[in-house]
Amino acid sequence: MKIYNMRMPSNSQYTSLELFSGAGGLALGLETAGFVHKALVEWDEDCCITMKDNKSADGWQVYHMDVSKFNYLPYADKIDLIAGGPPCQPFSLGGKGRAYLDDRDMFPQAVRSIREVRPKAFIFENVKGLTRPSFSKYFEYIRLCLSYPEIVRRGSEDWLEHLARLENYHTKGKISGLSYKVVARVLNAADYGIPQRRERVFIVGFRNDVDVEWHYPNPTHSYESLLASHRNGEYWEKHHISKNDRKSPLLKDDSDSYSYATLFKLEELLPWKTVRDAIGDLPDPAKKNNFPNHIFMSGARVYPGHTGSHIDLPSKTIKAGGHGVPGGENMLLYTDGKVRYFTVREAARLQTFPDTYVVKGSWGESMRQLGNAVPVDLANVIGESVKVQLHKYAAAKVKKTVRSPQSSRQGKIRTSHSGGAFS
Repeated sequence: MKIYNMRMPSNSQYTSLELFSGAGGLALGLETAGFVHKALVEWDEDCCITMKDNKSADGWQVYHMDVSKFNYLPYADKIDLIAGGPPCQPFSLGGKGRAYLDDRDMFPQAVRSIREVRPKAFIFENVKGLTRPSFSKYFEYIRLCLSYPEIVRRGSEDWLEHLARLENYHTKGKISGLSYKVVARVLNAADYGIPQRRERVFIVGFRNDVDVEWHYPNPTHSYESLLASHRNGEYWEKHHISKNDRKSPLLKDDSDSYSYATLFKLEELLPWKTVRDAIGDLPDPAKKNNFPNHIFMSGARVYPGHTGSHIDLPSKTIKAGGHGVPGGENMLLYTDGKVRYFTVREAARLQTFPDTYVVKGSWGESMRQLGNAVPVDLANVIGESVKVQLHKYAAAKVKKTVRSPQSSRQGKIRTSHSGGAFS
């Protein structure tokens, strides 16, 4: 039998295809995790301009088009990972919550991409609202569609009938053809070192022939550790805050309901990162500076339910939009009660974009792009964990024993220790 000359893949040899790319947060994180993007598809022109202006020199091929019209044929069996964030409005608390009745529901297109490309793995991100009880049945439908992408909806079927057929297939246990092991979990970005309380659901799948074990990465940061650092003064000393100016939003008085007795595994978890951690070194945006996207925007004000993000906590969820975002998520709240809008650069830092990445468009348009993005560092954490398993899979395939004609006659087995990321 022929012995193939296979090499172990380097970090830069894992390929990806990204859908619903937005401003590129997920793509940036996956790139730093070791994935090479073969195509990025996005229908919004401003987002495409942002990605092209920042990453064309790095080889990003950005397609400004509707994913329903994208041709996957050239990528079939050549892609390790498909990733993307299908539009969240059908499931968002801020939207109409129409799910499968909403024309913006693009999960069927995500399933089509899996069916036609057959990647080894996929990562999809969406709002926490997708997991609401009112959407539970449809969420299970999405999960089963991604698990069995070749069991397509028939022309006369509604989605509930299709769901019943998928359930029958799943419980029968006789699985053939393309299928995926799919897991989903709501993650809080703050638990992974992002200076923002942002809860989103991540759906991750591995093709059934990819024999790996995977779980969501364990948190690295915690609220409890932040509370402890406020209590013991480490946080304030790090930021050179005098004792008279230490106005913690967590320590209101001595009867604070939290105590060290509630803090567990603090030696293993770092404090949540705060707004001050993220933007404290940036200059006053009202003054001339050389930071891109760092321009003061006037008009911020506080009213009931619209209070801004405290500087000594992780920010509230950065949301798509500018003025009047419910909850004041896009405003900065100082310890003296004053508020102002985050600059685009500050919002980009809260989403962990590098300072060299310039968001194109007006303040409101740029905030919309950032609000819809996946935090870059969180994408990196998820992508890195998936890449590790793909690497193990490739290594296991390479190490399989292969008999050559000569070794077969001699009863010996030759083993190749090199290989690549292949389907």
